[in-house]
Amino acid sequence: MSEEKLYAVKNDEGKSWDFLDSSDSGFWALDSSDCFTTTSKDDAELVADERGGHVVTFVEEPKKVVLSKEQAEIVEDAHDSEIPATFISRHSDGEELLMNAYVNGYTVAKEKKYNVKVPYAVNSYFKKIDANYCIAGYTSIVDLDEDLAQFTESEIEHYGLQDCEKVWCDSDD
Repeated sequence: MSEEKLYAVKNDEGKSWDFLDSSDSGFWALDSSDCFTTTSKDDAELVADERGGHVVTFVEEPKKVVLSKEQAEIVEDAHDSEIPATFISRHSDGEELLMNAYVNGYTVAKEKKYNVKVPYAVNSYFKKIDANYCIAGYTSIVDLDEDLAQFTESEIEHYGLQDCEKVWCDSDD
């Protein structure tokens, strides 16, 4: 996160000072999407003192941390704890990352998914039948149900498909 801040000067009518206007014409009523700002806090305070109004400080919103599902569960459980920092430190080695996620928010990383080719078979892919079993022999990925044809790294290990060719799927789910 950048430490640079932006400053604006607004008067009691909600109008903003135009720092770029060389004619010194004063405050302007702006759309809510517009705002005249400066990076100099001293300039903003000087205008507020001389022309009236108050300084408004804009701070960049901190970026959300990307967590695994397991880490996200720890942060969620910490919200229910009386002492969240203690909860996080007891349940994780990455305390700083999880505390940052607790304070600033987080997103959960999407696991990469792959179509797994059947060895020695042209255009043939594995498909999941249930949590413990998968089968081979499907000749068209287009005909496959995406959820059943795409495997995460942990599923590839679970089904013993580590030695098979993997084709990464750019999936939005």
